[in-house]
Amino acid sequence: MTFVESQGDRKYRTSERVGGLVEYSSLQVELRRFDPGWQVDLTLECTEIAVLLSGQSKIRWTGDGHRQEAIARPGVAWICPAGVHESDVEIIGTMPESLHIFLPPSLVGESALSNFDIDPARAQLAYAGGVPDPMVLHIGQLFRGLLNRSLEPTDRLFLDGIQMALVAHLLGTYSSGRWHPAVRVPTIDPKRLQRVFDFIEARIAAEISLNDLAAEACLSPFHFARMFRKATGLTPHRYVTERRIEAAKEKLQLARSSLVEIALDTGFGSQANFTRVFRKMTGLTPGQYRALITG
Repeated sequence: MTFVESQGDRKYRTSERVGGLVEYSSLQVELRRFDPGWQVDLTLECTEIAVLLSGQSKIRWTGDGHRQEAIARPGVAWICPAGVHESDVEIIGTMPESLHIFLPPSLVGESALSNFDIDPARAQLAYAGGVPDPMVLHIGQLFRGLLNRSLEPTDRLFLDGIQMALVAHLLGTYSSGRWHPAVRVPTIDPKRLQRVFDFIEARIAAEISLNDLAAEACLSPFHFARMFRKATGLTPHRYVTERRIEAAKEKLQLARSSLVEIALDTGFGSQANFTRVFRKMTGLTPGQYRALITG
């Protein structure tokens, strides 16, 4: 299968394509921005792997015949094998960077046989939606660094390695015989959880305590912390820190404010603390990130 047109443009017509992989025909990689709204119902002839790189949104959708709902945050992924129908996709929030990898339907099976000596008949992938996957996030970030530029010969070798790592991860985690959806456990009511999210966004520049968040959810701090982690995969402190980092990234891209101003506007208290936490979370200082994004 050779990609002639953008698969993302076909499936996500209300989104904006902000980046793509050029001059590489064996797969298609797109970076897209989503604002609140509905997407078209579509069955793709290729396999799609999507992972959120930045932003946050509640998403409701029907995938593989089941109505589902998830909180999308960085690292949450979707695995949609070729021929699986997705419909009634509603995006509640804004997702500035969502990475989508489109693979020819035969690629996983061919790679399973040639690279891992696995029978292609055993290489069928299961549908998985809204699952936290640090490995897919890491692979997505590697792809992200190669978008919107001409590829050097060394880039092509690197891409071949990323592609093989992706296929190995898909086979090891999402093959039909291995993938088992997580058992759902009691969690915070979605309306209460949304109140907590809204509270954090409104007070991103201020100090936010566990007691404040628990009060918004009408729970004790102990039960709130436990149930919040079940609902999001993160502790409340980690979640707030990630939201501060995402807010800082947006301000760094605009290149209008100083690092001190951004540190104060996003609740880090000082430039030193901002730099320390930002480097720990992203591997770059705020200044390095701004230089990389603004070119």
